[in-house]
This record gives sequence, C-alpha cells and structure tokens, in this order.
Amino acid sequence: MSALILDGKALAKSREQQLHVAVEKLLAGGGQKPYLATILVGDDPSSATYVQMKQNACARVGMGSVKIEMPTSTTTEELLAQIDQLNNNPEVCGILLQHPVPAQIDERVCFDAIAIEKDVDGVTTQGFGLMAMGEPAFGSATPAGIMTLLKHYDIQFEGKHAVVVGRSPILGKPMAAMLLNANATVTICHSRTVDLAEQVAKADIIVGAVGQPELIRAEWIKDGAVVVDAGYHAGGIGDIEKTGLENRVAAVTPVPGGVGPMTINALISQTLESAERRS
Repeated sequence: MSALILDGKALAKSREQQLHVAVEKLLAGGGQKPYLATILVGDDPSSATYVQMKQNACARVGMGSVKIEMPTSTTTEELLAQIDQLNNNPEVCGILLQHPVPAQIDERVCFDAIAIEKDVDGVTTQGFGLMAMGEPAFGSATPAGIMTLLKHYDIQFEGKHAVVVGRSPILGKPMAAMLLNANATVTICHSRTVDLAEQVAKADIIVGAVGQPELIRAEWIKDGAVVVDAGYHAGGIGDIEKTGLENRVAAVTPVPGGVGPMTINALISQTLESAERRS
C-alpha cells in the first residue's frame, strides 16, 4: 500500500485561485476590499517570515494587508491600544497577532481584545467557545486548515478514533473540538501522557500537534491510519517520525508542504468571509 499524500501546498494554490475570483466578485458588487492587519511584536526572524508569508498570500488573492511592527519592549497596555485602533478601523476585516509575543506581554488578554468579528485567526476564548459549541465562529487557523485539507481528500471522520497529541489553546484543543464536531471519537494526549504509545496505536486519525521533533514514533502508528503532522522543526522534520509510514498508512501530510500552507489559506479565507459578512 502506498500512502495518499495530503498535499496542502497544491490545495492552497488551487484555493487561492478561487479566493481571487471571490475577491473580484466582492469588489464588483460594491463590497469592501478585505484587509488583514498583522501585528508583529519584537524581532524574532521566524515570526517575521511567517507574517510576510501571510501578507504575500493576501496580495496573491487581491486582498490588502496592513503590517504593524512593535518593539520587543512593548507593554501589554501598548499592544491593547494598538488592537483597539484596529478594532475600530472600518477598513480592517481581520486581525492577526503573531504568536509568540515577548514574555512581559499578557498574550491571552491581548488575544481576547480582538473583536470577535475580526478574529480571523480564531484565537479568542469567545471564538473557541462558539466553535466548540457548533455555533458560527472563525476556527483557529491551523486546525481549520487541517479540516479543509482532510475534507478535500475525502477523509472520513464519523465514527473514527482520532488521537490529537498536543493541547495548546490555538492548535491541540480546537483541533480536538473540530474533530468531535465532525463526529469522530477524540482522545487528547500530550507530552506527559504516560501511555502515549498505546493511545497513538488506537488512532484511525493521528494529529501531531505537540511541538516536539518526532515525539510520535512511526512504530506506534497502526497500518491504515491517517497521519497529520502539524509540527515543523529544523531540518524539515515534524512531530511525527515518518520512516516507513509511506508503505503502511492510508494517508500522510508531508513536512513541509502539508499543514503549513493550509494554515495561511484558512487565515485569508476567513478574512474574506469577514469582509463578505460586512458587505
């Protein structure tokens, strides 16, 4: 058996073409040009690269972007003031606060200051609560992108046992909630789960979202499973060891080129949706 490659890069490119058409239709109908505001606090080069990738994606689909750069010394109060300005800017349809922020900033308070209608990255507690309850809300971008990818390849969720390894508030927890809403049976594990290998071995769908290089071993994963790796580390490796999996599992995301492009695609898709709601 040769595993199906869940090609997020190719799907994101295809969806960008559709988004470009949708933006043109919105503008032709007198709608507002969608603008995504990105806030980068500090000088972390990886974060700067991620922000630029998101701005580039906006440009490719005909959307606008506003880049806010703030110094490493920024306080919580200063960041809250900036978010408030963007909340009240009628041109801005979506707000992205790049994670992580410097240690002196209360990141959760700042995330939750983003207006719910502009929370296109799905980071607010209100947005999470609505999504978890099955109510309309913008889902956290990475798990939302993963769900789009899996649905595109017709991966079945109902009645399947999904194991999510990772419990972060913007990845592991919303991922588990989305899978549960799709009628999967969900187990959440993390780095301190004592029987991690046994839990992973039960998974029909395994999602690596723990942020540790190859913590999840290939030998733990059962034949025929669907393997989703949301990690990315130096050397191009993920959270899941892939050696030998391509001949045993049903489907697998490449690293890179799997989850990452779909995260950005979900972000810009939800920014467009915000603009459409406003129109």
